[in-house]
Amino acid sequence: MITEDFHNEVVSESGLDSQKASNGVEDLDDDGRPRRNGTLWTASAHILTSVIGSGVLAIPWTVRQLGWIAGPAALMIFSFITLYTSILLTDCYRFPDPVYGKRNYTYREAVRANLGRTMFLVCGIVQYITFVGLAVGFTITASKSMGAIYRTNCYHKRGHEAPCEISDNFFAISFGIIEIVLSQIPNFHKLSWLSSIAAVTPFIYTLVGVVLSLAKIVSGKTGKTSLKGVVDDMNLSDAQKVWRVFNALGDIAFAYSFSFILIEIQDTIKSPGENKLMKKATCIGVSTTTLFYMLCGCIGYAAFGNQAPGNMLTDFGFYEPFWLIDIANLCIMLHIVGAYQVFSQLLYAVFESWITKRCPKSKFITREFPISITSKCFSFNYNFNVFRLTCRTAFVVFATVMAMVIPFFNSILAFLGAIAYWPMTIYFPVEMYISQKKIRRFKFQWMVLQLINVGCLLVSLAAICGSIQSLIGALGADNIFKFKQ
Repeated sequence: MITEDFHNEVVSESGLDSQKASNGVEDLDDDGRPRRNGTLWTASAHILTSVIGSGVLAIPWTVRQLGWIAGPAALMIFSFITLYTSILLTDCYRFPDPVYGKRNYTYREAVRANLGRTMFLVCGIVQYITFVGLAVGFTITASKSMGAIYRTNCYHKRGHEAPCEISDNFFAISFGIIEIVLSQIPNFHKLSWLSSIAAVTPFIYTLVGVVLSLAKIVSGKTGKTSLKGVVDDMNLSDAQKVWRVFNALGDIAFAYSFSFILIEIQDTIKSPGENKLMKKATCIGVSTTTLFYMLCGCIGYAAFGNQAPGNMLTDFGFYEPFWLIDIANLCIMLHIVGAYQVFSQLLYAVFESWITKRCPKSKFITREFPISITSKCFSFNYNFNVFRLTCRTAFVVFATVMAMVIPFFNSILAFLGAIAYWPMTIYFPVEMYISQKKIRRFKFQWMVLQLINVGCLLVSLAAICGSIQSLIGALGADNIFKFKQ
């Protein structure tokens, strides 16, 4: 059970700039904490790292389910709603005044300041479940990309019909080992370099997918498309059509989910003016994301038509040029490595801070062993902590095992998007904004906000049903530990 004490004192580690300043007053912000140095670029980089991810590779499949009319329309509607509610959320960083009020260092603190302790607990539960789910989803995606690199080279050498079978479990374990090593980085604010790398890679693999789709269109070997999508498919029952549409909506929701760390990102921006700067960064992040989604979704669907794969780069929508597909999948891996840490480091910080407060005298938890390596070329200093190694390794192992048990890309994306999008992107931002601005019930703005709230809730519930049905079907039809081609 998450309690308020679980969150108290977390700012000592979970704030994005958390270490104590020791160089005097000039190094402190208006709240007495270390001065934040984030810029428009770094905030935009964090957003792009969070929002543009593996979900972009499922967009052609999503458009395939919804068709030429509803597919692009759904992408644009989700984009506008996400941008609007994210801008509302930026005003909740400070309370009660969005410019001069007290800072809220995390999303949960903003909820507690505006909506009270009960909603704070609910928000924490949803956020932590989302972080765990994302770690599982990232592991699935990375393992499939690593497996795709192996298979691409195998098909290139032995032909497209060759039995290039290898278990994705091997690659999931390999990815888990990489994340165990990176998870030992003590604090989130030391990962800016990783976020910068991870922010660039989505552009590369998305562009590869778009370029290869365009080449397929130019060659004339395109698939049949439809204005209504899966509704026109006579080979599916009415129930199957409905479930697929719901599942596609969940995929879109996942593709636009990032608001649950928006406050944490805003807390990196230098003061004053973080409110305006974060709004600009949000506009850049969401608009850039939408552009790439529209390009990838529409061009990918035009190329593959009703045969659009769930993941255009790992499900072998393309075989050649093999080296370009390898580069794209390598970029996916690099992006996932960074995104995994962006989310999991926040979870680590909250949990470790809570445990440290509960057991301040435990040497197992608090004792650190300094490691220092110095040479003419470089200097390496690191504080080794046994508890940090243990708990973070355990988390990565758990996420890896879960990814091996349920390795279903589209269904997992839809489920994660469905459970996280409405509460974190819609409900809490809307309710916090109404509370902070003291908007009266049944006023025009209140009614508009509640209409968005209820509408997105219904869409999320539908997406949850669709993703669960898809997962049940996949689990019933697939042996999870068999070799996959």
